[in-house]
Amino acid sequence: MVEPSRRHPARPIACVGGVIVDGTRVVLVQRGQPPLQGEWSLPGGAVEVGESLDAAVAREVREETGLVVDVGPVVDVLERIHHGDDGRVEYHYVIIDYLCRPRGGTLACGSDAAAARWVDAADLPGFKPTQKVRDVVARALALAGAGA
Repeated sequence: MVEPSRRHPARPIACVGGVIVDGTRVVLVQRGQPPLQGEWSLPGGAVEVGESLDAAVAREVREETGLVVDVGPVVDVLERIHHGDDGRVEYHYVIIDYLCRPRGGTLACGSDAAAARWVDAADLPGFKPTQKVRDVVARALALAGAGA
């Protein structure tokens, strides 16, 4: 079976993201593929057919960062719609971001990521993530501080 193209999809693609929190630090990955290639974001990707959302988060985090995580509650649900120069929808993702805690592994860049780093929340602006990423990180840190 050939996976349908993510570019110019017939329908939105379900994705998950992991907001990996350790104290005031979070993991950011530098995207290695479009859209957002070269930009710093949260690890994550598309849910595979037959895969639970929790399993998808754990798999994507492991593939992109080398970390094994405990998947916690949903932090936020958002969408990313990117239009091409011709006005057509080039990418359309529905993303469910989860609070995650590291349980094992060693941070390393893998699969679709060009780089992976632990970043203190105070240093986040220097990596120039999108406003959506900054908002999700802030929510995750608040949720983690509440004993999640």
